[in-house]
Amino acid sequence: MKSALLRLIPALALPVLLIAPPPASARQDPAPVRAEVARFLNIQSRSLPGEVSVQVGDFAADNVLPPCVQLEAFLPPGSRQWGRLTVGVRCLAPSAWSAYVPAEVRVRGVYLVTAIPLMAGQIVGPDDLRREIGELSAQAADVLTDPSQAVGHAARISLAAGKPLAASNLRLPPAVVQGQPVKVISRGPGFQVANDGTALSTASDGQGAQVRLSTGQVVRGVARNGGFVEIITP
Repeated sequence: MKSALLRLIPALALPVLLIAPPPASARQDPAPVRAEVARFLNIQSRSLPGEVSVQVGDFAADNVLPPCVQLEAFLPPGSRQWGRLTVGVRCLAPSAWSAYVPAEVRVRGVYLVTAIPLMAGQIVGPDDLRREIGELSAQAADVLTDPSQAVGHAARISLAAGKPLAASNLRLPPAVVQGQPVKVISRGPGFQVANDGTALSTASDGQGAQVRLSTGQVVRGVARNGGFVEIITP
């Protein structure tokens, strides 16, 4: 018994080595990333009509991105400025990486709705519209907010009363109509020439239009309100 105890003493007398876990690798702190997204969205939303509130989603604390000292937020191509969206954040220094953060921009303001049913092709007048106050971010991205954006435009489709009015619901009345006599104005450095012709196509203001001149020559220009087609020569 005594000999067995003596054999244990040297083992118990050995120093105990504590092996500490390796230090966790440095990661990007979520706070600066979220702050950059908030800063960016607050700037981007200054031009939005109405009352704006910005909420930034979470950025994973257990990310494997190296710490960054220069962050830059951006919107991916085709992103809208309000509603639920994803904001990109890129690191400019010391190492390059990109990440994405969910966010929401809520806008409460005035938008247009139809006061009466509109038929397809009907020209919108001031009495055909009314204003409502609500969440713009819940509407179509091209919802209209001012009557000047709609009055004088034609409805592309039939619209029920009370429907929020979007730019995609409307089209400009034609500036020239196929078969209509038009005036062709040719302009260039130091000259301007006017000719009579006949429109070969229907076009709204700013769209391309073909015209047959009184001489029989077919030319192409830009339709302008009032029955004009403009040709600019550099």
